[in-house]
Amino acid sequence: MENERSAAGGPWRRPAGGLHRPPRLRTGDRVAVVCPSSPADPARLLADCAELRGLGLDVVLGEHALDPGGSGYLAATDRDRAQDLEDAWLDPEISAVVCARGGYGSARVLEFLRWELMAGVAPKILLGSSDATSLHRAFATRLRVCTLFGPMPATAGFGPAGEPPDGRTLAHLRTTLFSPEDALAFTSAHPTAPTAGRARGITTGGTLSLLAAAVGCAEAAPAAGAIVLLEDTGEEPYRIDRMLTQLLRAGWFAGAAGVVTGSWTECGPPDEVAAVLHDRLGPLGVPVLTGLDFGHGQPQLTVPLGVEAELDTAAGTLTLTSAALR
Repeated sequence: MENERSAAGGPWRRPAGGLHRPPRLRTGDRVAVVCPSSPADPARLLADCAELRGLGLDVVLGEHALDPGGSGYLAATDRDRAQDLEDAWLDPEISAVVCARGGYGSARVLEFLRWELMAGVAPKILLGSSDATSLHRAFATRLRVCTLFGPMPATAGFGPAGEPPDGRTLAHLRTTLFSPEDALAFTSAHPTAPTAGRARGITTGGTLSLLAAAVGCAEAAPAAGAIVLLEDTGEEPYRIDRMLTQLLRAGWFAGAAGVVTGSWTECGPPDEVAAVLHDRLGPLGVPVLTGLDFGHGQPQLTVPLGVEAELDTAAGTLTLTSAALR
């Protein structure tokens, strides 16, 4: 199998080609929860790690996952956050690396990761969203591995603080991790299609503000031939306009096959957000579907990045052509 080391015990060799799919999880697999961005509330993190254990997983915390963070908005130092992430990725006993929360800071760890070492081991699952968009883009570019844009412990994606996790969110995460062939189709109760059509391409994207912030960076590969996923939280319509305009002027959308947007929580009046999306994305001349259930809202479905998918605005669906995990 492509994820195994050689029979002689030598280093694993990544085959040439596109992005590679990590193995699915099985009951008893060990997953590491790390904090590459902002600090997590310890009580909430521990409670939501218990929910992950309820899925049948052996959950361990990164060494610095509970550090308070000296700056107030970063969990531990850049080097310590990077070390936890790297250690988890290199550990052969770890099957998945889960980001505890977003906030800010994942872009700061990229320069401290030893990509050559990380590229020499078999791919595994990276799960996270929001600020983890920086990691998704870097892992796709540098490690050529598919990743999962989905809910994180210690965030509202798992449910409001002190309340049980959102049932559909957790159920879809479980299906994606353990039975990915049963999590191929994405839709919502009320999807809309500002621009109609059908398209096929590799999924890419994530949180809009992080994509815009990465313009000019090594991991900011253009979206040519891709189906772009976009969402955000706490951004007013004019800021959404500004970030889309930045990506458009930078040529990032050039050649994109289609666009799918998720939730825009606390981003102002929904009709104003919809008008901005139509104004900025419509001239691309590609199918655009809005309102799918991924992002910062609830439910928060787990959407794979780096896999081929078909977009059908008439049906209001985004459908993977194959499972994200092997």
